[in-house]
Amino acid sequence: MYRRRRIVVGVALLVVIALIIFCIYSLGRGLAAIGDAMTPDEVTRSAVPEPKKTSGVKDCGKNDIKLELTAASQSVPLAGSLDFSATIRYTGSASCLINASNESRVLTISSGNDVIWRSDSCPADSRMLLMAKGDKKTDTITWNTSRTGDTCVENQDDLPKVDRGTYIARLSLKDHPAVTSDPVTITVQ
Repeated sequence: MYRRRRIVVGVALLVVIALIIFCIYSLGRGLAAIGDAMTPDEVTRSAVPEPKKTSGVKDCGKNDIKLELTAASQSVPLAGSLDFSATIRYTGSASCLINASNESRVLTISSGNDVIWRSDSCPADSRMLLMAKGDKKTDTITWNTSRTGDTCVENQDDLPKVDRGTYIARLSLKDHPAVTSDPVTITVQ
């Protein structure tokens, strides 16, 4: 009987020791997992992908669109501003989508081969339009007789002004460079 008690106590002691070792091991693994979760992963930045089209409507092609540009006046005073009416006219037969944002529809002011000002110097949000037969979209773009630089300047009044002279304005599509409006001649006086 004495031996049986010793065996029972010995087995109970082994179970308690095994339970203590198991608890210590589990706590260690749990703390390690918490430490890994608390350590921030390395963050990498990449360009945002273009959103996937889900409408099934095709993009407008160069033969579906006609651009028209008119100026409020043929002349503008030095350091003045001039409003242009920029029209996208749909000439196709089946409906299509076109990006009509200021970044995709570009007004360019030039003098000879020198590009003076571009309306797409600052990024703009995409503005998709569904165009159908007979549709047109007209927006006003203002040129304050300044020169655009290599970087975006939010306040156009901070840009240097152009000199007196004759300039050519033309509207184009960034996605279809061959699609352009007729040139409009402007005189800065």
